[in-house]
Amino acid sequence: MGLLSDNTKLHFNCCSSQDCTIKVWETSQGKLIRELKGHGHWVNSLALSTEYVLRTGAYDHTGKNYSSPEEMKKVALERYNKMKGDAPERLVSGSDDFSMILWEPLVSKHPKTRMTGHQQLVNDVRFSPDGLWVASASFDKSVKLWNGTTGQFVAAFRGHVGPVYQISWSADSRLLLSGSKDSTLKVWDIKTKKLKQDLPGHADEVYAVDWSPDGEKVASGGKDTMLKLWMG
Repeated sequence: MGLLSDNTKLHFNCCSSQDCTIKVWETSQGKLIRELKGHGHWVNSLALSTEYVLRTGAYDHTGKNYSSPEEMKKVALERYNKMKGDAPERLVSGSDDFSMILWEPLVSKHPKTRMTGHQQLVNDVRFSPDGLWVASASFDKSVKLWNGTTGQFVAAFRGHVGPVYQISWSADSRLLLSGSKDSTLKVWDIKTKKLKQDLPGHADEVYAVDWSPDGEKVASGGKDTMLKLWMG
């Protein structure tokens, strides 16, 4: 979902697997604005460049407190406008066709660039909170890092011995978390492009991972029916 002004929002929704398109809706009226075509197979994951700010609202990892709902709304809108800047919001999609596509949905229905390099289907795509990076997770056991504006490939993180299901960014965009079929979580350092920490502990596949907005805790859920909380 992307906030365009004080009272207008866009909802990005992946359509059925039969036509492999992405539909962009204006949610206040339920109006279809744009249909994005480019993938040759199912679209598994979508991420918006402003997604993290929209998700966390007024709150950031600095732990500030606010005196009223009005102040919270004001700060949330300021965070969004600062994050968005003058550039259009970007959308990235990951697909079973092994590729990702970077879009500017409010500018054009055509892809800005296609991002290739994964050898199997792409499970998850995420913009970093600062919008500078895109990370992707794939069945090819790798996590890849891309430039969030141009879509250019930056680095590959290898260490998992099974498909990587999901990824999550730290609030300061310095670290990336991944969860895999190999039952482990791994923390990657974006500056050094290397593995920072291995988090074993699950007895089976790790399906879901998330990072707390304050950056101090990581949560994971797996096939072992366990939900684990990890302290930074």
